[in-house]
Amino acid sequence: MATTTHSVLNRLRLKQLGLVIALDQHRSLRKAASSLSMTQSAASKALVEIESVMGGSLFDRSRSGIAPNELGRCVVRYAWLLRSDVDAMVQEVANLRRGRGGRLQVGVIMGAVPDLLANAIRQLRQEEPDVSIEIVEDTSARLLHMLDQGQLEVVLGRVAVSPRPDMYRYEPLRDEPLCVVAGLAHPLARMRSVGLKDLAPYNWIVYPSRMPLRSLLEREMGDAGQALPANLIETASTFTTVVLLRNSPDLVALLPRDVCEFFKAHKLLKILPITLTSRTQPFGIVTRASGTLTGVAQRFTEMLRPVA
Repeated sequence: MATTTHSVLNRLRLKQLGLVIALDQHRSLRKAASSLSMTQSAASKALVEIESVMGGSLFDRSRSGIAPNELGRCVVRYAWLLRSDVDAMVQEVANLRRGRGGRLQVGVIMGAVPDLLANAIRQLRQEEPDVSIEIVEDTSARLLHMLDQGQLEVVLGRVAVSPRPDMYRYEPLRDEPLCVVAGLAHPLARMRSVGLKDLAPYNWIVYPSRMPLRSLLEREMGDAGQALPANLIETASTFTTVVLLRNSPDLVALLPRDVCEFFKAHKLLKILPITLTSRTQPFGIVTRASGTLTGVAQRFTEMLRPVA
């Protein structure tokens, strides 16, 4: 029998989805059943039922336990999303009953923090002082994974890093100009003209590999006939990068211009006078293609557009 939305809605139960999530976490039917206060036989029956609903086996069994197969990984992903949506509904209803303003979970790449995020959050808090806000700063790839898992509702980032950009709604906001920065004690900090070749004696703090910021740096260095040193320091943490640059005068880094200007204004970093020729990929508002935003998230995205 073909699986249709109507047939799934008629036969699927939240308890079955809870079992799928528990199996994904514990990789053991016995442990998953125990975590849900179910008997193992009841858990086994519930698994058979949801596999019947989905029209195929969801987990591969072995001596070491069970693991989701391709069909199972798809169901697990949507089970987490449905669980997150139910959590959000319960939280929002509870907040509304208490007269509170709801909750916002937003992920953001580094370059969007000083201007876009900060201004939108300030405006949101002015208009909705009772809103509870959770902010996660990370790479676009990790933020999209959290969005997939329902841990975030809105991401300020890029969808180009995903193998499945069609899974998201994406609204571009702006480009992300970049600068090369160093600590105030860096030997090149007072130079009026600096080229990438002048950075050969120094080491780099870089974003993780395959990220747009890292790819752009490698392209710029290649065009200048330079190679990045082997002993790179990789981090996606803005705080770690700034502290290392401040404490080590032999380090340089490539950071978004808004971030650089913020730390330059506070006399924490020096922007080196290096001209970069490559254009960065724009970033924007990313949400899940399926589902609707909460009222708070909708207002937050509306506040981002005028700032951008």
